[in-house]
Amino acid sequence: MRQKFDTIEKEARKAWEELQESGVPQVLVGAATCGNATGGQDVIKAVYKKLKEKNGKAVVKQVGCIGLCYAEVLVDIIKPGMPRICYSEMTPEKAEELIESYLFNDDPRPDMALGHFGEEGPEGIPKISELPVFKSQQRVILKNCGHVDPESIEEYIVNDGYKGLLKCLEQKPEDIVDEVTSSRLRGRGGAGFPAGRKWSSCLKAQADEKYVICNADEGDPGAFMDRSVLEGDPHSVIEGMTIAGYAIGASKGYLYVRAEYPLAIARLRKAIAQAKEKNLLGEDILGSGFNFDLEIFQGAGAFVCGESTALVMSIEGNRGMPKPLPRPRTTEAGLWGRPTLLNNVKTFSVVPQILNKGADWFASIGTEGSPGTAVFALTGKINRSGLIEVPMGIELEKIIREIGGDILDDKEFKAVQTGGPSGGCLPLDKLDLPVDFDSLLEAGSMMGSGGMVVMDKDTCMVDVARYFLDFTFEESCGQCAPCRLGTAQMLSILDDICEGRGREGDIELLLELGDSIIKGTICGLGNTAPNPVLSTIEYFRDEYEAHIRDKSCPALVCKSLIVYTINEEKCNGCGRCRKSCPVEAIIGEKKEPHKIDQSKCTKCGICYQECPDRFGAVERKTGQENLSVVN
Repeated sequence: MRQKFDTIEKEARKAWEELQESGVPQVLVGAATCGNATGGQDVIKAVYKKLKEKNGKAVVKQVGCIGLCYAEVLVDIIKPGMPRICYSEMTPEKAEELIESYLFNDDPRPDMALGHFGEEGPEGIPKISELPVFKSQQRVILKNCGHVDPESIEEYIVNDGYKGLLKCLEQKPEDIVDEVTSSRLRGRGGAGFPAGRKWSSCLKAQADEKYVICNADEGDPGAFMDRSVLEGDPHSVIEGMTIAGYAIGASKGYLYVRAEYPLAIARLRKAIAQAKEKNLLGEDILGSGFNFDLEIFQGAGAFVCGESTALVMSIEGNRGMPKPLPRPRTTEAGLWGRPTLLNNVKTFSVVPQILNKGADWFASIGTEGSPGTAVFALTGKINRSGLIEVPMGIELEKIIREIGGDILDDKEFKAVQTGGPSGGCLPLDKLDLPVDFDSLLEAGSMMGSGGMVVMDKDTCMVDVARYFLDFTFEESCGQCAPCRLGTAQMLSILDDICEGRGREGDIELLLELGDSIIKGTICGLGNTAPNPVLSTIEYFRDEYEAHIRDKSCPALVCKSLIVYTINEEKCNGCGRCRKSCPVEAIIGEKKEPHKIDQSKCTKCGICYQECPDRFGAVERKTGQENLSVVN
């Protein structure tokens, strides 16, 4: 086995070294979904155009997401004798200018550069690891994303790829399970269940066939962690699943990927084919006698299929619905009634490093109860949105203030939601909370699969709770009454509160319904669906009371509780608000004060946005008194 692998590695390293010694520059373009969405493919065309125009040579690679989604399109240039330099916010025009300046005229363009990756770099270009966005990060799961060509198995192998599999094949399955157990790895899919315990249970189960499933059905709004790993480092997941197959005695694995991830699916398919060609997947892997094959199964986008039994039913060709309790664990009777090991993308992708570097290495990162790192999709009212990876135990404040660059437009922080639509919203006084599975759960939120949404003072927390509950209500499979009817009732109450029909006792009723849903539902979706409502009531109860008692939305978000008026003393009759009104609700002659016809006003707020700041004639108000005066 080792001799075969050495030959494969030698060939890969030879090709890599020839490229490094050729003197040909390399141009790495961020071409994951985020990069492509902001013009990555057009930038690539521009690079080729300039190279052809100048009759120059360069190896152009499409790489995954390094995490700086706010700064896309990213272009890195590796020029012989120089450190790798990263350039941000590239457009086709900027890319042509950069290629002209740097590749052909030796000007590294500090004005365009984000940072360099070497110890020493050109004057005026900072070291990228010392930038605030990277300083507190620790790349483990994302170590290859944005750095290697995801469509090149050779680059993956050169960066220690498949060494974990080699070590695995040289040991007994029990040894592999012990190593994973010793690392104290907890599943990165949301619940944080100890991976070693799950693997051990599946190993002990007796059956003629066993299966490994990777859950890549990432359905949280705003979440793209798993997608980025699949697009930027697909071989890490393939290697991790193959190791898992050997450890539990399985010969077949399924990658359950939502169909909305076409680029991830395309790169996975190519990676699977490459691994088979190198005999790192398929029949008699590396001459070990171990057979393991992988198949991609495209999910239809049902959030509930993130639950293990619903996902299994979906692969079997049935409607994805969680099985009611009591039921055997999937490790005992999963896919087609056989023992099945099911883990998340990020869980599988880190397994090869644990095998290669040892359980102690992984356990030394993070905290005692939550070892390793956490990958988050940092979104919302934040200056630097994107993908981050931090050691477990880091404080929320450091993530938001330092890595995220604080709140957009210098506004006040109000809340952060972790854990996706099933997570909780945490206020300012919780920013000193360490980010780990247990601390977040204790505070009324959760780690989840890794969504993190930041909100500013202009966010209505009642409306936020309604938004996320509406999502879980729509995604409920509907088979159990507490979830089907309970979330509908809670949503109806929230609608009433946001539309000015809230009544005394609604808050208590929401708490009672939430508790009943948690206790009575059969799956994780129902168990956690009330979390956004319960946490916002706990930390922002005053906003609920303002909506109900004063018919007021303090954040001025809920349309039914807002009225737009024009202050005649400030209005100079410029007409901007009148011209922009889509329903012609504003009346008035030029250079004369205007008025808003409340019978026509749809409360879209365009007039408020269009009124010049120096006048501020259009005013928005909330509260019982203001509503009654106008109406």
